Order: sequence, then structure tokens, then C-alpha cells
Amino acid sequence: MADARHAHETPPTPSERQAEASSLGDLLAEVSRDISTLMRQEVELAKAELRESAKRAGRGAGLLGGAGAAGMLALTFLSVALWWGLGYLIGNAWSAVVVAVLWGVVALVLALTGKKQIEEIDGIPRTVETVKEIPETLKRNEENR
Repeated sequence: MADARHAHETPPTPSERQAEASSLGDLLAEVSRDISTLMRQEVELAKAELRESAKRAGRGAGLLGGAGAAGMLALTFLSVALWWGLGYLIGNAWSAVVVAVLWGVVALVLALTGKKQIEEIDGIPRTVETVKEIPETLKRNEENR
């Protein structure tokens, strides 16, 4: 019975085969354009996220540099204070200690703020997330056809 059914079917004409081929070609071209557009958009998103991450890293590095400079000043004043304190044991020495302690507080605040800025850098999370979605999107498009 299956042979009888196939016997009544007519083979596709050359124009029908050409229409099938051209529509398949159109579909492939469309998919290719869509994928190309998607990849360009992903690259642009990655660039934007990397620029933002670089700005944050720069700010954090600047704060850490300031902390280093303040730390050096603290060390200098502590050294002078220790020298004056041991050498003279008078009021001027203790005033240098107060200044050194103040610089130490500044260094601590800058270091903690810079560290927080560095820790907040999150790279390119949106790009990673959207790139993960590409295979699933392609699967859904295949199922809909």
C-alpha cells in the first residue's frame, strides 16, 4: 500500500526545486545576517563594559597610590617623632606623633576606599550573560521552523 501511495506522488518540478533552494538560501542568508549583527552587538557591549571596568580600576589604583604616598608621609613623621621623642622628650616630639597619626588615618581611609573600588570591578557580566543566551535562542528558532 505504501508503494501505491508513492506511485501517485509526482516528483517536484525544476521550478519547485529552485523555489525550495532559493528559500533555503534566503533563510541561510537571513540567519547569517542575524548572527553577524548579534556578534557585532556583543563586541560593542563588551567594549563598553571593559571601558567602565578600566575606569573603576584606574580610580582604585589612584586611591591606592594616594594611600602609598600618605603611608610614606606617616612613616616619615613617625620616624621624626620617634627621633625627637627619644632625643628631647619634649612637646615638639609629641606634636609630630599627632601629625604622623593623622597621616596614618588618611592612608588607612584611602587604602580601604581603593580596595573597595577594586573589589567592585565586575568585568563584563552583561556580555557573558547575553553570549550564554545565544545557543538557547538558536535552539528556539530551530524549533519554531
